[in-house]
Amino acid sequence: MERPQVENRIAEALKTCPKGSVLFVDDFLDYGNSESVKKALLRLKEKEALVRLAHGIYFYPKIDKELGILLPSTEDIAKAIARRDKARIVPTGIQALNKLGLSTQIPMKVVYLTDGAARTVKVGKRTITFKKTSPKNLLAKGEISSLAIQALKTIGQNKADVKTIEKIQTILIKETRENIINDAKLSPAWINKILMHTIK
Repeated sequence: MERPQVENRIAEALKTCPKGSVLFVDDFLDYGNSESVKKALLRLKEKEALVRLAHGIYFYPKIDKELGILLPSTEDIAKAIARRDKARIVPTGIQALNKLGLSTQIPMKVVYLTDGAARTVKVGKRTITFKKTSPKNLLAKGEISSLAIQALKTIGQNKADVKTIEKIQTILIKETRENIINDAKLSPAWINKILMHTIK
């Protein structure tokens, strides 16, 4: 298939994508081989139909009249990579604290635990690292309880003060009892105690 034809078919396919989608070379392999798709995506980037986020990762821009291009969050990119790789991911460190509202710091380097491939993706000044972990660390069912476990691990047993623990327990009220019981069993003893205290 000739290159312009691959590019035209991808351009047509983009019209059906929601604005703000994170896209990969693999998404367009129905329209040509890997090499021709890569070249077509680069040409579409030059025409400003796409934004290149990182090697092999593109963004179908969402444009605000005042703010211009609204780039995806680090989390949006990480979730898109996980979907592509059919992998599970769990945010750790400052990212977990931030999502729970325990930190206002927006990390430039975020780390996710994953059962997919270990890798680091650089997106502008931001870095997303996927760390291979044992399946046990990804068995948590609840999004909030999973974040609470990672946040507490980041803070550390000796630094988790009463105020922080109470704040986490307040947030955990939004989690289901079943998820808390399940996820508490997967966590270290001191975190298990904090989680189980919320369902008494």
